Amino acid sequence: MTGFYTLLHKELLRFWKVGLQSLFAPMVATLLYLLIFSHVLEEHVHAYPNVAYSVFLIPGLVMMAMLQNAFANSASSLIQSKVSGSIVFVLLSPLSYMEIFMAYVLASIVRGLLVGAGVYIVTLIFFEAPIQSFLWVFIFALMGNGLLGALGIIAAIWADKFDQLAAFQNFIILPLTFLSGVFYTIHSLPPFWENLSHYNPFFYVIDGFRYGFFGVSDISPYFSLIIVTACFLASSWITLQMLKTGYKLRN
Repeated sequence: MTGFYTLLHKELLRFWKVGLQSLFAPMVATLLYLLIFSHVLEEHVHAYPNVAYSVFLIPGLVMMAMLQNAFANSASSLIQSKVSGSIVFVLLSPLSYMEIFMAYVLASIVRGLLVGAGVYIVTLIFFEAPIQSFLWVFIFALMGNGLLGALGIIAAIWADKFDQLAAFQNFIILPLTFLSGVFYTIHSLPPFWENLSHYNPFFYVIDGFRYGFFGVSDISPYFSLIIVTACFLASSWITLQMLKTGYKLRN
């Protein structure tokens, strides 16, 4: 287990040493989203009864920040190791594929949780957003960050250069995140788009996370948890197979 803890420690230090960029920058960006959208749409959009639109936005923006940073953490670390060639030292170590996977994913989860907690604390300066169930909030935060951490590894293994990784993030992760109900409830969408939203796994992450704040959601949180768990297990299995076979890692 020494190798596992060493790799995990290295991954944690990697983003901690650039905390201004990896932790504080997402807080500022998310706060700007919140202030702008709440100012423009506060009087025009009503998502849940007795819930102000600005407050409705907070859980979605917190989760969006967590998902994007969890993905960026594992993806950027692995692609840098591939491009520089230092990934060979990890592959030649006595670490198992599961230990490598867990080190990258756990580091992504930690970064995601730190960003999420920071964003939430900052929003409390301007708005009140009490949490009704810390258990639901924590479960979906944990599973969402784990899912994006695994997807980050998949994207980095698939990509041969930084441009390809950026394309994966800009054309897959970013659209799925923005179209997951962060800024609206899917019941406000036309039937076609509402049905299409049910095929977006990020929707279930954000909807279940929002349930922990308000006790209200578009879908049953238990069903959302089943979908998110299934997606995490599937992405984890794919990641482990890619690591085991050395796909685009062993030349």
